[in-house]
Amino acid sequence: MKSVLVILLFFMLNGVGCESEHHVIRSFCYWKTNLYFQKEEDSLLKKMDVKHLYVRFFDVDWNPYTKEALPVATINDIMLNEINPEITPAIFITNEVVLKANKKQLDSLGIRIGKRVQEIGQKMNEYIAQKKAYKIAYPDNYYKQKDYKQINYDSVKSIELAKLKVDFKEILIDCDWTEKSKENYFYLLKQIKKNSASSKIAATIRLWQYKYAEKAGTPPVDKGLLMCYNLTKPDDFKTKNSIGTSDELAEYITHSDYKLKLDIALPLYSWAVVFRGNQFKGILSDYDNLMTDTLKLRKSDTDKYVLQDDILVGQTYLRNGDEIRIEKISDKELDKMISIVKSKIKIDDETKVTFFSFDKKYINDYGTQNISEYYARF
Repeated sequence: MKSVLVILLFFMLNGVGCESEHHVIRSFCYWKTNLYFQKEEDSLLKKMDVKHLYVRFFDVDWNPYTKEALPVATINDIMLNEINPEITPAIFITNEVVLKANKKQLDSLGIRIGKRVQEIGQKMNEYIAQKKAYKIAYPDNYYKQKDYKQINYDSVKSIELAKLKVDFKEILIDCDWTEKSKENYFYLLKQIKKNSASSKIAATIRLWQYKYAEKAGTPPVDKGLLMCYNLTKPDDFKTKNSIGTSDELAEYITHSDYKLKLDIALPLYSWAVVFRGNQFKGILSDYDNLMTDTLKLRKSDTDKYVLQDDILVGQTYLRNGDEIRIEKISDKELDKMISIVKSKIKIDDETKVTFFSFDKKYINDYGTQNISEYYARF
């Protein structure tokens, strides 16, 4: 009897079989040039109870010809369906921008970033207004209704659009700043805040910036998003898994006194890294069909393969003898990563836990039930 009580007490103290301590905000990163959600995407959001998306709105890169920072790769089509999660615009800024721009250029960039976020937000509102107006002007089976009176669609759309405001609670700025560029970058963040006064500003925090916070500095923002992946470069032949490992994560999350409140970003994707003669040749994101071809692919080690023939994968030409390293975070590794994060970083009901990235391929690969369990572990 005593042994049974001891076992029960152990499970109670360790939380096994209990519900998660916190109901974190379930989130995903959406990093494509089109925001296109239909019934299938809605179904995935619903199954995982996802309430929030970081959506990449555009990038900012340095133009060497005009010698100024310019927005590139702006998101194009925006089509949402029935489920509308809260959206945080995300803007990626290259480190070269903050290294080379002067204060006057950063002042201008802060204004332009705020303006472009508003423009994209307005496009989103126009789509929402268009969808609402269509339902009002053309209700189901309206053409069968004898007494139906045609409503002017354009007028309804204008009325619905007037009801909507571009009002993002938060804007995320993503930049892998360095000790050398931090002064300019932090200055730019202040300018962005000045020109986006109605939104809180968040910044991505790389793991080295977290561990060496005194050297890297703490950005002048309202919140941080800790990026718990991409610890090493994929072009290193000796790297085990450039997406990340729990052992590497533990080497960086060594303290719990970071000055910003942090949200958490974890990896939920995979890819195949190709080498030829130990030299990096590229990354394949769509490699599933290749993995099933046992005649052209020979396993050489755990997660490593050697091609036995020349082959074309998408637009990439691979040769006989090329080595392929499959990189993916296993369920066991994700569980360890979550435990490491929880051991040092305060998690509460306001914490957003986000996975990179929202893609049907990756979500179906991991499974919605498994992903829901990852969230619940917090």
